[in-house]
Amino acid sequence: MNINFNKADGLIPVIIQDEQTLEVLMLGYMNQEAYDKTASENIVTFFSRSKNRLWTKGETSGNYLHVKNMHIDCDNDTLLIKVKADGPTCHTGSRSCFKTDYNRNFILKLEDIIDDRYVNPKEGSYVNKLRNKGLNKITQKVGEEAVETLIAALNETETDLINESSDLVFHLLVLLREKGLSLATIAKNLEERHK
Repeated sequence: MNINFNKADGLIPVIIQDEQTLEVLMLGYMNQEAYDKTASENIVTFFSRSKNRLWTKGETSGNYLHVKNMHIDCDNDTLLIKVKADGPTCHTGSRSCFKTDYNRNFILKLEDIIDDRYVNPKEGSYVNKLRNKGLNKITQKVGEEAVETLIAALNETETDLINESSDLVFHLLVLLREKGLSLATIAKNLEERHK
């Protein structure tokens, strides 16, 4: 990347964003050395203005920010880094340093949780119980939840519709994971169909 570190005394602002939910997690600063370390290790390292040294996010907490991809802005003086965070990003213990509406993106996080259950099965996990019963059971559950959602929409309360819709989305996510598909694939297809 052709980053211009000369505009602000050798530092550029760096926006940290969750790779999956796109939630902004924090803002920090990098100099050339911090950028080079980040690029080589794929772990975010900032230049701490208060400590006046390189500072790898997570060096004391263990909540590292794993680089998934980096993007430079049109002026070559601001960096956007999409990450997978090991834990809370904010020093307060919050997921983000900003008070954001994370619930809107929870479906993306849920997809990540389901994927984690596939990769790291947990005893007693509902996802793993479904997976062990196979594709036929998973598709049956999607069908059942779809019918229950329709019934709730026609004859039941708004709360019932919300609950049944939530069950349907959850089971659809499990089905997509079982078939090796993701919400990103569905979103791309919808975008192409929208054109």
